[in-house]
Amino acid sequence: MNSRQKTIFRAWSSRLLLAALASGLAACATTGTSTVRGKTKTFESSSRTEIEEAVGFTIVEKGKVTADIRNRYAEALAHLENGERARGVALLEDITSDAPHLSAPFVDLGIEQRRAGDMEAAEANLKRAIEAAPEHPVAHNELGIVYRRLGRFAEARRHYEIALEIYPGYHFARRNLAVLCDLYLGDLACALENYEAYMVMVPDDAEASMWVADVRLRMDQGVE
Repeated sequence: MNSRQKTIFRAWSSRLLLAALASGLAACATTGTSTVRGKTKTFESSSRTEIEEAVGFTIVEKGKVTADIRNRYAEALAHLENGERARGVALLEDITSDAPHLSAPFVDLGIEQRRAGDMEAAEANLKRAIEAAPEHPVAHNELGIVYRRLGRFAEARRHYEIALEIYPGYHFARRNLAVLCDLYLGDLACALENYEAYMVMVPDDAEASMWVADVRLRMDQGVE
């Protein structure tokens, strides 16, 4: 297995999720903006999603979040950060049962289940996250990772592409799509396009720079 096969990007900051949940209400939030490399995009969604490039994603969800849910969510994240996975997952499961309208706990739960190798549960919870927030780029990226692990490459591609339709500057999904096209789909044109787009956003990634050169060489030689 080469380094591209080992490299999976999730780009999900629980600290930022907590800030989003702590915000309480966004009852009328049907529009949002993303700022990527100085350009702003406005869209409509069931949640308002803002990108802060220096730190990742901040999700502000529609609906009220109680103090109890905030506190339990903070506790779940603390357990996960301290390596107490079983306790953190148990709390997340309780929260998703009590607050099924929130996408963030479903995303975190799906990530933990994917890491544990439970792809069926991860898929189910990431789908629930997308039901709660259809334009949630992290949920789509994570579902793409699950489908790649399951060998469902066309579905993985679709969800990476959805994440990028929502936020073209989402460089983690961009790189995941490039690797998928390169190693699993044999679509070198797709791979090159997305590696190059990724390199515009992350120009110091020396490893990806080598992959770009490799794809160009194979394309020149007519090698799939």
